[in-house]
Amino acid sequence: MSLTTDQKKEIQDLQSQQYKTKRVTVSTLENILYEAIPALDHGFVRVIDYMGDDTSIVQAARVSYGKGTKKISTDSGLIKYLMRHWHSTPFEMCEIKYHIKLPIFIARQWIRHRTANVNEYSARYSILDKEFYLPSQENLAAQSTSNRQGRGDVLEGKQAEEVLELLKNDAERTYDNYETMLNERFDGSTINENKKGLARELARMNLTLNTYTQWYWKTDLLNLMNFLRLRADSHAQYEIRVYADIMLDTLKKWVPTTYDAFMDYRIGATEVSAKGKLTIQKLIKGENVDLESSGLSKREWNELMTAFDLKDKLI
Repeated sequence: MSLTTDQKKEIQDLQSQQYKTKRVTVSTLENILYEAIPALDHGFVRVIDYMGDDTSIVQAARVSYGKGTKKISTDSGLIKYLMRHWHSTPFEMCEIKYHIKLPIFIARQWIRHRTANVNEYSARYSILDKEFYLPSQENLAAQSTSNRQGRGDVLEGKQAEEVLELLKNDAERTYDNYETMLNERFDGSTINENKKGLARELARMNLTLNTYTQWYWKTDLLNLMNFLRLRADSHAQYEIRVYADIMLDTLKKWVPTTYDAFMDYRIGATEVSAKGKLTIQKLIKGENVDLESSGLSKREWNELMTAFDLKDKLI
């Protein structure tokens, strides 16, 4: 990731500002406010603003006037209870806003989470940067034979080099054509004074999906956790998981008590169906149970056995 001189100066100016406020602030999050945290090869995540902290969740749950004389352990117990029993509205009282730079194909996957306020960089108004995402070789994999939306074995040798060369050449070629149609370089200079450039809203259609875009993404804490529960999961696409992992760290800095409960009851937990629960109960009692008698599908059976590290039960 590389920032321009102007971008670096803007961040320094923002970080040097001091405001007096009666609202709660979180020192660990304040320390990274506005900072561009690198993601992938040219992307980043920045925390721009936030509202509330762990005590805001507790306050909302109790509908109280303030912190009072409660102990932190009491607040922790309540937050764990809320998380454990899926009480959601108190977590909606906190909000956070990010500035994110990401490849277009990840943005299109990301936007499926329709519970945020989003304002994206306008390629109708401005020219997109000449930056493209190119996977590192260890993240260049073949299609999975068992998962229609996943990756299989890593490509190696000449085949991997050919794929990377194709990705790079296609991105550069289409961007060159993009500039030609605009009759303008990405730095703003005109290519041919005697020609008119195509409208930016039309020229952008030629760009590859690994071109970088940017947006501001604001959401409440509940929906941030819903996003992270799916996108920080090991089964999520690697590229979006990179961003989710960074955001997971900002969650820890922002609301550490909620983060601990989230990691315990969401990220590290396992959901079990009624049939799955009965199967586990029978196994604990030492009763014989197999796929046919469990009433589970083969996939459900395998997922259940894997979740409880009963690999010898896999079929």
